[in-house]
Amino acid sequence: MADTVLYEVSDGLATITLNRPEAMNAMNVEAKVALRDAVEAAAADPAVRAVLLTAAGDRAFCVGQDLKEHVGLLMTDQESGTQVTMNTVRDHYNPIVRALTGMRKPVVAGVNGVAAGAGFGFALAADYRVVADTAAFNTSFAGVALTADSGVSWTLPRLIGASRASDLLLFPRSIGAREAYELGIVNKLVPADSLAEEAAKVARRLAEGPTVAYAALKESLAYGADHSLAEALEKEDELQTRAGASEDHTIAVQAFVAKEKPKYLGR
Repeated sequence: MADTVLYEVSDGLATITLNRPEAMNAMNVEAKVALRDAVEAAAADPAVRAVLLTAAGDRAFCVGQDLKEHVGLLMTDQESGTQVTMNTVRDHYNPIVRALTGMRKPVVAGVNGVAAGAGFGFALAADYRVVADTAAFNTSFAGVALTADSGVSWTLPRLIGASRASDLLLFPRSIGAREAYELGIVNKLVPADSLAEEAAKVARRLAEGPTVAYAALKESLAYGADHSLAEALEKEDELQTRAGASEDHTIAVQAFVAKEKPKYLGR
């Protein structure tokens, strides 16, 4: 992995750290490739039972596209008559978001600072967001004459409703952590100096939990967002059968009867 993104696996938890603090963790091509590869590696690794996506520094989680690099690439496109630069949505952002949302294990975003544009999208793609009280969010896209990417057009309205999402996309502004919490974007709001500890604690708890059940919960929530109640009930039946056949379910029931804390195996 490139050092623009750090990747570490320990006791079932993969920690992915955006590591360009001097650039507010903006996404240049190198970082996008490294993040895509890290997220896909975590998704494919059976030893990984949960993922923590966080960032270095205290100013920003990720401010999205590195516009300094981007403008140079746009000029090259104009000179050559191509549009290669905008392929980054297809080649980088879409695979990153698909892997975050689709992996069969929970993803926690530890948001330490500004999350804007694609950075906002990455945070929204996580299953749970632990956010520093000094953090802020901004859609940013319209501010640079672009439309939404990184899944924001799908994730944001499902969290806060279509009307509020339209407002934030058409009129980009900085949303403080408290307002984001009240809107439903933030799951857990914590003091900035305890963000790293609290995010790791949440992610570690999930890494020690019933992984098959968590995967089924992710799938059922995604399915239910786009299907009828009757279809969702059928999906619940399918997924509950799968979860009920897991070793972790047997472990949980046996521990309950014995009045002990279950020690899940993640299978």
